[in-house]
Amino acid sequence: MTSPTPLAGIKVVEFTHMVMGPAVGHILASLGAEVIRIEPIGGDQTRRLLGSGAGYFPMYNRHKQSICLDLKSEAGLDVARRLAAGADVLVENFRPGALERLGLGYEALASDNPRLIYCSEKGFLPGPYEDRTALDEVAQMMGGLAYMTGPPGRPLRAGASVIDVTGGMFGVIAILAALEERHRTGKGQMVIASLFETTVYLVGQHMAQYAVTGQPAAPMPARISAWAIYDVFETRDDPIFIGVVSDPLWEKFCKLFALDALWADESLRANNQRVLSRDRIMPQIRELVAGYTRAELIAKLEGTGLPFAPIGRPEELFDDPHLAASAGMEPVRLDSGTETRLPTLPITMGGMRPSAPAHLPQPGEDSRAVLAGLGLETAEIDALIASGAVQAR
Repeated sequence: MTSPTPLAGIKVVEFTHMVMGPAVGHILASLGAEVIRIEPIGGDQTRRLLGSGAGYFPMYNRHKQSICLDLKSEAGLDVARRLAAGADVLVENFRPGALERLGLGYEALASDNPRLIYCSEKGFLPGPYEDRTALDEVAQMMGGLAYMTGPPGRPLRAGASVIDVTGGMFGVIAILAALEERHRTGKGQMVIASLFETTVYLVGQHMAQYAVTGQPAAPMPARISAWAIYDVFETRDDPIFIGVVSDPLWEKFCKLFALDALWADESLRANNQRVLSRDRIMPQIRELVAGYTRAELIAKLEGTGLPFAPIGRPEELFDDPHLAASAGMEPVRLDSGTETRLPTLPITMGGMRPSAPAHLPQPGEDSRAVLAGLGLETAEIDALIASGAVQAR
């Protein structure tokens, strides 16, 4: 079975770095678009990040082509403009005004390519904050997500680049909507997605809670849960999460664990009654769960419909049997030549996952092919490379 490629024939030019912009291109490329990533001479610095940044490039730059251009040279800029002139989509996530100063802003490029959809991934949408420098962590702190994640008085960023990635997803949504509109109008447009507004959208449920109740939402570690049993429990070895989120599941939970006295207590039959009696219920449940190993609990809960989860770690997911059986991981060859597997897009289309073997292009690996695709002759390509305006492998 071949992978779905619904965006086949869509050409994308990408001026990006770090996570947010590359995530847009990765999603589009995984869905079959031709994505040409423009890197500086020597390659994007993201390739060389250490620590928590070491996984950025391999995760978000699969299925792309790489051309390295010196955008400080007129020859390099000319190649970039020619690529944009033939593109359906351009993606960028540099500081406001950076591409405009190079003559690569939307207005300049749309004059030559009015069908161009120009996606800017920024820290903020237009407004008083738009010129500020933003990062995923900045947006999480400003937008209330860090406040809701950590315990009271100790704001804590989420454990992944959730705003970068989700902001990239909103960028993709805007691009797809603009492509659909172009079918009717024949015209492209500029679309913008941002870190701050993405964060605000994600914490909107807590804003709505305040609007409904008049009470500020408490940080998640101190929250009053909507359900009495909705927590991480210690077992004889490793912890496990269990949730009982409806009245029928309460009955099932009590019968599964022979909690006859709790089930017989009619004052606990309704969810809100159990929430108000949480201090009475939870010690009994914690004592019960502590008598099992995690494996014993999983075996008991599997197939019951009760929500549960072992506490997983990222490195354990390489061997997850569900991901292995459902094409949830695709083979990837890293810059170093190492073979690994990384997550595919978390969707199916027509019963298939958009998964295919991938390698990360070396800096400028596709420069010659990309230039040839612009109609340049071999001698012209050789001259551009010799001038230093283009780097090729």
